[in-house]
Amino acid sequence: MSKKLTHLDEAGRARMVDVGNKPDTERIAIAKGEVHMKRETLDLIRAGQIKKGDVLTVAQIAGITASKRTSDLIPLCHPLPLTKVDVDLALDDSLPGVVITATAKTIGKTGVEMEALTAVSVAALTVYDMAKAAEKTMRIQNIRLVEKHGGQSGDVINE
Repeated sequence: MSKKLTHLDEAGRARMVDVGNKPDTERIAIAKGEVHMKRETLDLIRAGQIKKGDVLTVAQIAGITASKRTSDLIPLCHPLPLTKVDVDLALDDSLPGVVITATAKTIGKTGVEMEALTAVSVAALTVYDMAKAAEKTMRIQNIRLVEKHGGQSGDVINE
């Protein structure tokens, strides 16, 4: 695997990578993250008692929407025709908090890692926004790429 930074030209200036000659392949990325909170806040979310509404559904939709806008948020990302985005939010008593998992898929010339990571990030921010009236000490943590499949660099499994 090359250690060369592909978003820099020979003079060290930022550039968008030319992927025009790469073959179209199926690309899949899975990312995860967590929102840690007090047990009382988790209980409010579980009971549907957060005043702004259904935290998990709103955060899920926000994550999906954000993944489709990744190239608008991250300057050197290519706009991708996503074929599927799943965002799953699970209540986890052991944190306590919410575990977010996003899966992004496309058939194209470049990977969907940033789309999966953006989905997790925005879903986590939405959980925070929805529940901040109940708790302002929540922590968004451990956002990471879990798996990536497809493309020239092959599969990556981090967990």
